[in-house]
Amino acid sequence: MVLAGGSDVVVCAPTTVPYERFSPHGTPYWFGRAIRALCDTAGIEPAGIDGLAIASMTMAPDTAIGIVEHLGLSLRWMDQPTVGGASGLVALRRAVAAVALGEAETVVCAGADTNRPGAFEGLIENFSQFSRDAVVPYGAGGPNGSFALITQAFMRETGLEAADFGKLCAAQRENAAANPIALMRKPYTIEEYLASRLIADPIRLLDCVMPCAGAEAFLVTTADRARALGLDGAAVLSSFESYNDYPDDPVQTRGGWAARAGELWDRAGLGPAEVDVVHSYDDYPAITAMQLRDLGFAAEGDIAGFIRSHTFTVAGSFPHNTSGGQLSTGQAGFAGGFLGVNETLRQLIGRPLGGSGAQVPGARTGLVSGFGMINYDRGLVSAAAVLEGRAA
Repeated sequence: MVLAGGSDVVVCAPTTVPYERFSPHGTPYWFGRAIRALCDTAGIEPAGIDGLAIASMTMAPDTAIGIVEHLGLSLRWMDQPTVGGASGLVALRRAVAAVALGEAETVVCAGADTNRPGAFEGLIENFSQFSRDAVVPYGAGGPNGSFALITQAFMRETGLEAADFGKLCAAQRENAAANPIALMRKPYTIEEYLASRLIADPIRLLDCVMPCAGAEAFLVTTADRARALGLDGAAVLSSFESYNDYPDDPVQTRGGWAARAGELWDRAGLGPAEVDVVHSYDDYPAITAMQLRDLGFAAEGDIAGFIRSHTFTVAGSFPHNTSGGQLSTGQAGFAGGFLGVNETLRQLIGRPLGGSGAQVPGARTGLVSGFGMINYDRGLVSAAAVLEGRAA
């Protein structure tokens, strides 16, 4: 369902724990750092948190309630969305609903994952029962092969070429140059992108995110409490989460954004052309392009023409993934689904990451989109939210 928002609930206090390529620490450590840092940013004490929505793929055998005990919290509302790169938006939607209904007043939404050397292979093998039974036994384990299949189909349908994906990737790396915690900040050209080695044709090395450890968190609370704390934030004008859309398509070339975009914009009271900044989930550039097309940014669905006519840089046309996205910052597991929410918030309140990130001048409205839980030839979860800045 697409939900209309309102001004009584705001999202604020975007918090990022700097990412690390590998970490010896467990996931509770990363959640603890994120929540402590958020409390410091917001000027609250952990005892003042009465709601928590957390997402992780490495917290097992713990669940959300285990993390609550680890951190010594006492809550009246809790949720644990486990929908991959859509987890941040699903957490946001449910937290907003909880605050609006009075079930909680101060809800922390957080995504965190650790990354120990060699652990990623185990995550791939145990990603789902489907993976265990129908993918890994045939030597096709891992996301690169699946996304290569989707990318091939999407290129045939849209006329996109490798250089178009390279443009998206290179623009994000240019944006990352101003992000003090991005793990990869060295710019590269489209020619260098095209020269990077193939991993699973047509997926190239520079199409792939780098697994890492890290955490993201933000606060959802009432507008009155945010003002009392002196916190600038954003209202959620509209949002949706959607599952297993277009199951009869032979291979994914569209997502739930195509089915829900019209209502999303109608309920927000604005259109794609009125958005100042966009953050799409960017595990691979084909998925980014799919979101931009399905959400209505490309006129008449011409995503190839759209990409060729914009720069996607902070200082250029159509600012997109202004922190560098996961392709340059790194993918800290399910925290990657929270990164876009946080970067959008930072742009809308005029406080770029670390105080030195690049700022989109006058950004007032933003869109965040998410994608998650791929099973071989399609991702099963789509989500999006339209945000508008609110001063304290």
